[in-house]
Amino acid sequence: MQEDIEAMNLAMRGRRGCADVREWWLMADGRAQSPLETRIRLVCVDGGLPPDELQHRFTDRGGRTVAVVDFWWEGARLIGEADGLGPHSTPQALARDRERQNELQMLYPDVQILRFTWEDLRRPAYILAMVARGGR
Repeated sequence: MQEDIEAMNLAMRGRRGCADVREWWLMADGRAQSPLETRIRLVCVDGGLPPDELQHRFTDRGGRTVAVVDFWWEGARLIGEADGLGPHSTPQALARDRERQNELQMLYPDVQILRFTWEDLRRPAYILAMVARGGR
């Protein structure tokens, strides 16, 4: 996906209006798994708090993947999760999310976990305040 974005950016070079949207191309990231993830990431980027990594993998001591999280701020030891309406709203999905969060917190007690929803996008200052505080 990232290669496609770079190729499109190169193909547009020199065309009228292209320079105006160049920054947008640079902000595109194919690792986002939902529009909600993209929107939350852009709030953080605009607020000067971009995540260090997207789709960060956490493993147990045996190397088994425990979770792949949406956002990771390594210095703050902070996880951000985008909880969309569809995938995270069924009873089964809620149970899976809680199990995964419990396991993460047991294996990585120094890590804080923030969860954001579509409703939080109405209050970008809230998202930024929580990330800036490191979830504390």
